[in-house]
Amino acid sequence: MGSVERKQRLKEDVRCKILEAGWNIVVEEGWPALSMRKIADAIEYTAPIIYGHFQSKDALLQEFTRKGHVLLSAKVKEARTSHDTLEKQLEAMWLAYWDFAFEQPAYYKLMYGVEMGCCEAGIIDCPFTEMASKQVLDVITALIAASNHPEQDPERRFYTCWAILHGLISLNMVQKNRESCLSEEFNRTILNDAIKGIIKTILQ
Repeated sequence: MGSVERKQRLKEDVRCKILEAGWNIVVEEGWPALSMRKIADAIEYTAPIIYGHFQSKDALLQEFTRKGHVLLSAKVKEARTSHDTLEKQLEAMWLAYWDFAFEQPAYYKLMYGVEMGCCEAGIIDCPFTEMASKQVLDVITALIAASNHPEQDPERRFYTCWAILHGLISLNMVQKNRESCLSEEFNRTILNDAIKGIIKTILQ
């Protein structure tokens, strides 16, 4: 391995350590606790080295946001390819979105601004054709084209379902550990009713 390759590999190793340390802080203490100084202390590097890889905390948040969208997109894509009919695909994709929110709550909160500011810049590095929202919109568009009313607006149907889904997710995240928190069974009933209802509206 030449000196250039060695330096590049070392640089990538440090970058990975920064991201790993940052993620550990987030998991243990939450996004508000994340700071460049804490990361530097955790991996025993000076702050200037951290800033050499990420110019600011915002740049670090953008990278985590990008990774979150990549993970969500992969999960939604897997749900889509596991079914043959458009109706089942759409239902599975929305359920995958729900599952992602509670399997990866830290990512979801950052990506969509639940209990914190939303970090959108990171999505620019995620190919648009692979974005979860684009994948869902494609299925809705195809479902509308096959319906009795092809003049329907796909984006309207998409945002109707997304608003219900995101609202229910946010409600559960905010009320977590409270007596008013909804049960998993009740949540699933609401979610399934909403998804099936919108699919029925599209097809009628």
